[in-house]
Order: sequence, then structure tokens, then C-alpha cells
Amino acid sequence: MLGYAGPQRFRARAALKGLHHLAAALLIFALGAPALAADSATPAAAPARFTPLPTSAFAKLPFVEQMELSPDGTQIAGLFGIGGAQRIVMMPLKGDRTKNVAISVPDETQVSWIQWVGNDNVIVGLVALKGVENDRWYVSRLIGVNRTTGKITKLLWGLEGQNAADVLWVPTDGSKEILVAGQNSIYGNDEEFWPAVYRVDVTSGRSQRVQRGRTNVMDWGADQLGRVRYGIGYRDDKIQATLLYRPIHEDALHVVDRAKFSEDDGLAIPFLFLPDGDRGFVVKEIKGGRSAVVEVDFLTGEDVRTVHTADDSDVESVLLAPNGSKLLGVMTSSREAPLLWLDPTMAAYQKTLEAASPNSQVRIESFNGDQTKMIVRFSTAENPGLLFYFDASTGDLVQLAAMNEAIGSKGLSRAKMVQYKARDGLEIEGVLTMPRGRAGKNLPFIVLPHGGPWAHDGLSYDYWAQFLAERGYAVLQPNFRGSTGYGKVFEKAGEGQMGFAMQDDITDGVRWAVAQGIADPKRVCIVGASYGGYAAMWGIAKDPDLYRCAISVSGVANIRREVNDFGGTTHTRLHRGQWGKMTPDFAAVSPINAVDKIKTPLLLIHGKKDVTVDHKQSAQMYSAMTKVGKTVEFVSIPLADHYFTREADRMTLLTSIETFLAKHNTAD
Repeated sequence: MLGYAGPQRFRARAALKGLHHLAAALLIFALGAPALAADSATPAAAPARFTPLPTSAFAKLPFVEQMELSPDGTQIAGLFGIGGAQRIVMMPLKGDRTKNVAISVPDETQVSWIQWVGNDNVIVGLVALKGVENDRWYVSRLIGVNRTTGKITKLLWGLEGQNAADVLWVPTDGSKEILVAGQNSIYGNDEEFWPAVYRVDVTSGRSQRVQRGRTNVMDWGADQLGRVRYGIGYRDDKIQATLLYRPIHEDALHVVDRAKFSEDDGLAIPFLFLPDGDRGFVVKEIKGGRSAVVEVDFLTGEDVRTVHTADDSDVESVLLAPNGSKLLGVMTSSREAPLLWLDPTMAAYQKTLEAASPNSQVRIESFNGDQTKMIVRFSTAENPGLLFYFDASTGDLVQLAAMNEAIGSKGLSRAKMVQYKARDGLEIEGVLTMPRGRAGKNLPFIVLPHGGPWAHDGLSYDYWAQFLAERGYAVLQPNFRGSTGYGKVFEKAGEGQMGFAMQDDITDGVRWAVAQGIADPKRVCIVGASYGGYAAMWGIAKDPDLYRCAISVSGVANIRREVNDFGGTTHTRLHRGQWGKMTPDFAAVSPINAVDKIKTPLLLIHGKKDVTVDHKQSAQMYSAMTKVGKTVEFVSIPLADHYFTREADRMTLLTSIETFLAKHNTAD
């Protein structure tokens, strides 16, 4: 078992013994990758000639996303790109694949996650946008899929509430019953509005309630043995949460922690329970303001010890063994090495893989029950990557596929991290992608702000940035204040600054690129999706003389109740308050209210099946622009969702962008 010193050492040696297999497999990939960025003092070589890849190469769907390896390591499940659309697929890694299970994703539905239950079944979390009493709500449901029969079983679909797909626990002993929390009413004055917990057979759909709903408790949690151990209560009128804890030898729940979310308090929520007691691990803020993994006595509320902390980064999430009994690693806010394996065996595997391909980003995407078999992705910012199956017990590494077979192992345009000062002195970091085959000066330029806004861009493959660079544009992706990944202070610096300093950080990135001689100041456009689409529209309203054109994809034009305008939540006041912290006046920074200031041609692109940002956001912006005679185009894509998960929709998206840029900001 993991943690037993003998097998750990054996597996580490076996992995090292197989290094030559891995190195040989990655040789062609390494040769295809571009060199690292040269020092600025090094004379630039003459641009190499090349034939640009067709638009279809970038529109191609990834080979697989959300991949999960079965507990025995012989099967893989995930969202596979097949025939131009994503399908839920279960298939063996070796042998006969003629009996693969492939299921289409239902219309206006997104797959949230996929998880194995034993070696023969997966469960799939689905989110759809449905009409509920003259409003539109996110509704979650759960299905089970059998690998051998292909049978789809609806799980708890008889419940009549909004959410019925909160999986608390999955067995690892071969049994088929999981724990799921679900609501049975949409009405807050009905006791069945509060979710109960059910034990559900994933093959038959039969269920039994094991925990009654409790007023104000919307979330439940279980330990690694499948016992319901805590609930999270919340009152929106007070914006206050409570943690209710069930001691190991009791049936009653006790309030052990409270938090005022309006004051940025946080609950210490268990993610791992230590055996046979009332202690466990939480992520919480410690002295000095950093988030750390801490062992806590849940009965007393006292900290027992700090399990993991770092002076220069916050713990943002954790990685557990499949049975939930052991902490394997943490994801941190560190920019250099966000993943840290605490388990020595997993750390040894990671080190072995990285040593074989030093210039690649090496990500263990999924591993089996005993962590001896895994799916590994080798990629760079210039290439979407190759997938391998790694058997740590033998050291063998087998290539499964290229993430994008049209690109293969080709190295595209070089990307690097850059830093610049905002006008108030705050340092902003971003990703700069320089178009291959062009001199690095006075280039047509695209600033590409990320969505979220609670997100960030890094040195990973981005098909939008690489597509734009392939067409001859330098691309800057600025991580403006409020972005994640730079610590809480930087994230909180965005509060009150949506439409103000957050937007200025984007503008200052353009001015930095001009000052560096990278960008031609007369050939700059702003492009973005979701929040980035908002930033594109607001950018041409706030700084109308800076840009030659703007493209908003699934953007928010009218910021009101919530950024996506979709309701059905018990946290309305909390969410309004969170967005209220971002800007003092929504109307004052909504692009739809500033069309009179816009001088720049605008392209709006939006999928009608978007369940994240309402299609009417772009439709209303288009109407407002045309009404006052502004230059605007609107590409409404009938079957596209927020993430353009159909290849045909990606092709329409990229072709529309390319055509608009050629018209208003040609790269030639």
C-alpha cells in the first residue's frame, strides 16, 4: 500500500529503470518543440519560412478531456472528440476496442465531471439550463453508465429539486452504491427543499435515504468509509455559514464553526478524516495570512499541527488517494511549481517523468487505485501535447495519442511570461506569444484578457492565442489585478476595480508592448471571451482611441444581478455582494450603457446553447449598437455552447475572428 517504504522504493527504482523507454518515446516531441526564449541581448535570427496551419487544425477538438483511469488501470473514460463533437466514452487502453461505449452529451447540457465506480461503471455529473417558473435555472443531475452493456441509468431523477448530483462518496471495494445529496423541491418553504443524502445503486438506480434534509443545510460531506460526517448550513439573510459536525461515535450533529461570508471569514471544512477519531485535515488561513493544510480536532476546534505550508504560496486545493484516505499532494499559488506531491512515491514518478523531457510541462492527468498506472500529458505552451500511459511498476511508457492530431508534435509560436508595471506601480504578469516566421518588432497586436475574472493564464497551450499568432499577430494575455494564482492580496486588489484599474491593467499592457517596440500602435485589437468579452467591449468604450477593433465572444454587456443572469440559488445575497465588491456601480461600467463612446468596429459571437452567459447579452449589445449606427457584426451560432465543444462551432468561431481581423486589422 502507498506509504509502505519497501514498495515505494521498488516502484521508484522501476520507474527510473524505464527511463530509456520514456526518453525514446518523447524524442520526436522534443525535436518538434521550439527553443526556450533567448536573452534579449542575443541577436535575433532571420525568421524561418513556414506554411501556416489551416484554421481547421486549431478548430479540432482535443482528443480527450476530463480523462479518468479505472481503478485497475485498464480502462479510460472521458470526453472524447469524435466526429466533430464531444462524447462520453469508456474504452480499454489495450486490446479490443470494438465494444467501446460512446454516449452523446444531451442538448443544452454540460458535463461537469466523470468518475469511475469500480471497474465497470462510471457516474457523470450533468448541468443544464432549464426554464423554472418564468426564470432560467441551472439544474444538476447524475447518470450512471455501464461499461459492458452501455446501459445508461438515471440516478435520483425522480427528485423534483434543482440539484441532485452532489456525490459525497464513492466506494473503492468493488461495491456499486454511492452517496448522493439531492433536493426534492424547488420551494424554500418546503422541508424537502433542503437536500437529503441517499445511498444509490449506480446500476439499478435504486436508492435509500440515509440522512434527512435539515433546514438551511445545502451541503453534506462524508468520510472515506461512507459515513455522513458534516453538513454546511447557510442563511442568506445573514450571509452566515455554519459547520455541523458528527463525531465518530455519535449520531447527533453539533455546530463546531461559524463564518460571516460578508466579512471574508471562511469555514474550516474537512477534506480528510483520520481513522477512528475526530481529527482530520482542512485548508485554512494560518498566522501570516497564508492558506495551509492543518490537522484539526473537530470537537474542540483546536489546531493540532500544520501539515503543509509554504512561505511564498497559498494552498489552493488538494489531491487525495482514490479512496480518500491519504493526502498525496497540493496545488498552490506558486507560479513556478504549482503542483507539489507530498507523497514520496508520486514525487519520484513526477521527477522521473520531468527528467525525461525537461522542456515539457508534465502533468499526471489521472492514476489508478494504487497509483502505479497513470495517464501522463507532455505539453508546452507551443504544443497541445502528447498523451502517454505510464506503468510505474515496469517503467514502460506507451504513447496513446496526440491531443491534436492535426498539430501532432509540431512546435508553434513561442510563448513566454512577461512583466510590466501598471500605472499605479503594481506589477502585472502576462503571457506573450510571438508569431513564428516574423521579425519581433512593430507587429500587429492582439490583447487577449482571460475570462473569470477569477482565473489566470499561464505557460500552457492556448488554441486561441496560437491561432492568432499563426495568423501573424503578437498576442498578450495579461493577468490583471483580481486574477487568481498570485495570492490573496493580488486577488483582492481587484475589488472595486472592475471597469476601472482592472481594465487599466489591460490597457497598460498594450502600452508596454508599444513601448517595447513589439506592437504597432496603429494595429491593436482587443479580443476576449466571457469576462474577457466584457473587457473587450468595455475597452473600446473606456479607451476608444486605443484599438482598431474588438471581438467579444460570449461576453457580458449588461452587468446586473449576476454576471450570467441565471437564477435559482440560495446564495443570492452572497453572490450579489461578491459582485458588488467588484465595482461600485454596475450600470456605470456596463458596455451596453456606453455605446455612444464606442468608435471601434465590434464583432459579437455567441452560442445559442450557452448555459454560462446568456445569449441575450450579445443580442442586446448588437441591438444597442445598430440603433445608434455603430459598426457592429453579430455571429449567432445555433448549436454552440459556452466552450464551443463542437468542432463545427469552433470552425465558425475562428473563421469569423479571422475574417473580421483581416477586414479591420490585417496582419499583412
